[in-house]
Formats: sequence, C-alpha cells, structure tokens
Amino acid sequence: MPIPPATPRPIPDSPVDPLRRALLKAGLLSAAAPLCQPLLAWAATPAGTVVNDITGMNPVLVAQVATPRSSADIQQALRQWPGPVSIGGGRFSMGGQIASPGSLHLDMRRCNRLLSLEPRQRLVRVQAGMSWRELQQWVDPHGLAVKIMQSYANFTIGGSLSVNAHGRYVGLGPLVNAVRSIVIALADGSLLKASRQQRPEVFFAAIGAYGALGVICEVELELAVNQPLERRVERMRLDAYRDFFFKHVRADSGAVMHNADLAPPYFQEATAVTWRVSDQALTDKRRLTPQGQRYWLQEGAIRAWAELPGGPLLRKKVADPLRFARAAVLWRNREASLDVASLGRIADDGHSFVLQEYFVPVAKLERFVAAMAAILDTHQVAALNVSIRHSPADAGTVLAWARQEVFSLVLYYRQGKDEAARRQVGVWTRQLIDAALAQGGSYYLPYQLHASREQFQRAYPDAGKLFALKRTLDPAGRFRNQLWNKYLTA
Repeated sequence: MPIPPATPRPIPDSPVDPLRRALLKAGLLSAAAPLCQPLLAWAATPAGTVVNDITGMNPVLVAQVATPRSSADIQQALRQWPGPVSIGGGRFSMGGQIASPGSLHLDMRRCNRLLSLEPRQRLVRVQAGMSWRELQQWVDPHGLAVKIMQSYANFTIGGSLSVNAHGRYVGLGPLVNAVRSIVIALADGSLLKASRQQRPEVFFAAIGAYGALGVICEVELELAVNQPLERRVERMRLDAYRDFFFKHVRADSGAVMHNADLAPPYFQEATAVTWRVSDQALTDKRRLTPQGQRYWLQEGAIRAWAELPGGPLLRKKVADPLRFARAAVLWRNREASLDVASLGRIADDGHSFVLQEYFVPVAKLERFVAAMAAILDTHQVAALNVSIRHSPADAGTVLAWARQEVFSLVLYYRQGKDEAARRQVGVWTRQLIDAALAQGGSYYLPYQLHASREQFQRAYPDAGKLFALKRTLDPAGRFRNQLWNKYLTA
C-alpha cells in the first residue's frame, strides 16, 4: 500500500504589524480594503497579511491569503476575487516572486493530493501543491523515484514547475523534460490542459513563467526507477574538470547525479561528486531522509565557514575531508529527499544565507569562474560555496535559461539584511550578470531582483512572447508578483 503524504505542518503567522502600519500610512492597505472581503471558509484570513520567503527579506502585504484544496477551490477564488492574484508554494524563492501588494495570495500547500499513480507506466498525476517529499512517500513503495527535481525535497511541485527547476541529474536538464502535461487555471476561472501535443504554446510558456499566466493546479510527471547509488568523489583542478565531466560523467550511462563544488576562495580547485548505479551493499538502509531532524553539526560548520577568519581553510582542510571520508551507498530516494533544514538556519535578525545562479556555455566555464572570483573578492562577499551542474539545451520553454548546453553555477553566500548591505549586493550581482552575459550566458530568476531591465531582456530575449500570451490569457493583468511588477512590459 502506498504511504500516505505527510500531514502538512501548520503555516506560522507572519509578523504583520510594523509593515502593515507603514503601508496603512502610505495608503496602500486602504486602497485594497474593498477587495478584502472573505472569500470562502478555507480562505478566511485577516485583511492585510504579510507573505514572506525563507530569507525573511521580502515581506509583501497582501490583501488576503486563500488556502485552496482543489482545482474547484482555485476556480471559485478566481471568479469571486475581483483584483490581482499571486501564487506561492514552499516559499523558497528569494525575491518576492510569490506575492504582490494588495493581491489575493493563493497558498498552494494544502492542494497536495495524489490523483493517479501508474507504476508500470512510471507516471504520476498530482495536485501542484504537493511537495517532492510527499511524492517520494507515494512512489517509493513501488520501487520508483522522481525523475528530475531540486537537490532538496521541501519544494512544492508547482513551484518547481513555475521556475523550471533543475537538479543534479546527469543529462536530463530542466524539469520540463519530465512533465507530460499540466492543468492551469486561467484568470477567468476556466481550466486548461496543456501538453506538448495539446496547447503547446501554453505548456512551454507556463513552465518557467513564475505564475504569469495562471495557477498550475495539476501536473503529470514521468518517474524513474529507485536504485542503489554509490558516491564517488574526485578532486582536481578546475581547468581539468570540463574534460573529466564529459569523459567520465556525461558519457557514463550509470551516472545518475553529479555536481562539482568550489570552496571560495579556492576557485581553482574542484571537488566532483558523482552518484552512479551500484550493486554494492547499502551503507544506510533508510529509503528516505528522515524528517524533523536537527542538523547541529552541519549548521555549526556552515556558520563557522561564514563567520570565522579561518573558516574557508577549516572547510578545505578538515570539514570536506571528513565529509567524504566514508564510502556511501544509498537508495536514490534517500539522496534525493534531502531536507533544507540540513543547511541550518537560513535567516536571523541581521543576516540571511542566500542563493544566486548563473548559466554559461560549457566552453566558457573557466572564464566565468575567473570573473566571478575577481568580483566576489573585490566586494569581499561572504561566499560559502559554488556548485557546478550541467544541463543540455532547453529547446522548448519560452523563458529558457539554457538556450544552449550550459554549466550552471549556484552561488551560496551570506549577506546583511539592512538597506546598505542590500544595495551593495545589488552592485556586485549586476557585475556577475554582466560577466555571464559577456560569455553568452544567463542568470536565474528565483532570486533577488537586482538585475536591470536591460539585463533581464538580454538574458531572456523571448520574454516578449510570454508577455504577448499573457495579454491574451490574462488581459487584465491579474496574475502578479514582485518579479513581474519589475520586469513585465506592456
């Protein structure tokens, strides 16, 4: 029998008073007041609620929060609510992509039912608010695994589709490559099914569109086989990594997951980690990563790397060698069900740990890393890690971040939350974006909105096609968030 999805944890209330007072003073909340009537029993929240993300740096005062449990609930909300609508899942985006001032915010995390599972065909259909971890609990008893997902399982599936996420899966690229079809609720409350064969223009625009076209309600996904994987760790100079990857990872049919880590400031030394199919005995027989754990050691190590003067050297000489000292043979689902909690506390009163990601053509990897290292050093950025992944070209989605075969570089760093610190981050972020664009690359949109409009247009030259389709499907511009409030053009 399938293991039922875990019961969602209660969503904590956000501290609303200081921001609410400020917006009241500015007249923003009073402007939204006519729209703040309760919609449904499942949507009754106080008028004026703050929605924030995991960094704690992007509070947005929405008019009301609705927690739908079905596509019908979403349709009813869209038909009853006359104003703007924003959509959120796990709240792991880091730049206000889940909310817009004065909007009805649809919190999708209760819309998490399994709709169908066909083990022989390796297909599953779910509500979009289901988390990857919940899906893993359903498919694992059938010997199946998620085909493509992020490194951490806390994200909702619909949220991952909205950013067209990717992971460490060798040769598979972005999530769109594992999606058979979607059901999307449009601004008028109607439902539309889209796939590569049926309304492909909507399918390839909605995946990776950050909620611009509507609410992704249901998703049909391809699955993979759950197999034991053995970890292989190899250290090398960065200038040897590209050749190593294509000869020993990309060409290896047994390689399932792979990434390489750079440990700033040692940008010329790469640690390549490959998980490949194995017939060796499991070193950990747990099928999924346990939930609710506290990761005291990992949290302490990450903070030491970020805060101690010798933190980076401590990582290089002690932490990483200990981390990879033992052999590891795990179930694929065990490695794919990592918990964000293992990163420790993301935000405190004064600082947040934050991500950025850049994509560059495979031949330009070393040039971009050299530029990145110089920029981060000049601005004394508290960079903890740069993870290198690979993706083939995305030939389908309108907002493709991989218009050709690329290496992606995921930067993990610590920053202050005050205005001066955020302005400074904006300066060096725009420099990194320029460096990626200079190499024919791009940058990823789920993070802080520091890019200029000109940089956005250069990185996503087909955005006009998305905006044109939005004018057709959402002529009143109801679906909004801070990303589109900044970059959407008429």
